[in-house]
Amino acid sequence: MIFEPTAIEGVVIVDLEPRGDERGFFSRIFCVEEFEAQGLTAPAQQGNLSFTALAGTVRGIHWQTGAAAEAKLFRCIRGAMFDVAVDVRRDSPTYLTHVAVELSAHNRRSLYLGEGIAHGFQTLLPDTEALYLVSEPHEAEAERGIRPTDPKLGIDWPMTIADLSVKDQAWPLLD
Repeated sequence: MIFEPTAIEGVVIVDLEPRGDERGFFSRIFCVEEFEAQGLTAPAQQGNLSFTALAGTVRGIHWQTGAAAEAKLFRCIRGAMFDVAVDVRRDSPTYLTHVAVELSAHNRRSLYLGEGIAHGFQTLLPDTEALYLVSEPHEAEAERGIRPTDPKLGIDWPMTIADLSVKDQAWPLLD
């Protein structure tokens, strides 16, 4: 795997290092030892699959707090998405800044988000699926969110938002 740090500490683009021949290729998508060697929390307590039918849908922006704070390794396995990581660590020099990366079945990139990083995405194609690993099981009472359209975040979503859940519309705006 090839690890590419971003402007936010704890947010890393992970590219494959395929080993192939005429039949195709093999590549690791996750390895505890390689993640730990990079100083990253191994995101492997739970695996989730997200399917979104409509292009332009936004999901997020979410994170978990306290003991339930989680690291994620997020990968698009069908379609394409505009994936966003927001630093919500109040003591961080990059607090409330974001990094956006296109993840797609075609480019096979992943995005690693450490603890204290909020996450959201917009689907760029219909029938988009994402597979992701998390370091902690989901705890509803520890979940937090920011409205993805909050002007203070300044996220330039690449498409008009076609769908946004009632829950995501209800997150408070930042002061």
